[in-house]
Amino acid sequence: MFDIPINWSAVWITLRLATITTLVLLLLSTPLAWWLAHTKCWCKSTIEAVVSLPLVLPPTVLGFYLLITLSPNGPIGNLWQSLTGGHLAFTFSGLVIGSVIFSLPFAVHPLQNAFVAMGQRPLEVAATLRASPLDRFFTVAVPLARPGFLTAATLSFAHTVGEFGLVLMIGGSIPGKTQVLSIAIYEHVEMVEFQQAHILSGGMLLFSFIILVTLYSINKRLY
Repeated sequence: MFDIPINWSAVWITLRLATITTLVLLLLSTPLAWWLAHTKCWCKSTIEAVVSLPLVLPPTVLGFYLLITLSPNGPIGNLWQSLTGGHLAFTFSGLVIGSVIFSLPFAVHPLQNAFVAMGQRPLEVAATLRASPLDRFFTVAVPLARPGFLTAATLSFAHTVGEFGLVLMIGGSIPGKTQVLSIAIYEHVEMVEFQQAHILSGGMLLFSFIILVTLYSINKRLY
């Protein structure tokens, strides 16, 4: 069993995809979550519904529309091809875009909840000390919302690692380029290579368990 080769290429692509997706999500989700936590705009419910769509849509449905959008004939794919001469569908860059959209609620919701739970009082106190809005955000809001940032980063990373339907739709299974662990496991099962599937599946199961235990332990200490 230990002589069975491990698909390290799929492991590397999966970890690289999850890391980049998590970093992009934290950058995009922080201002969006802050706005959702404080706005009284009439369109807030609509924006929240759009953000939460990946939670209820089958991954293949979202992947199908993303594939159309990222294809050379789609609006984003066509613009990308005009600017770079390359394609987005069935590429690692396309996987990143799809993963960011698919994991968006796993980053926005924890951050939004953290900002809401923080309340307005700490910000008001900082304002009386003449702290600017930007200063109040980085010196007051961010430290108080640290558990939310930790949860958002952990869930985004873990969710991206476990993606299957969406990455298969927009990335296919190109070894060394778009083949992630979940797809590699599926293909091992299709070829009745259960030992390889057991190794990769067991590794993902252990990884997911460790991630969740670490998250709950840290959050318990923070709170």
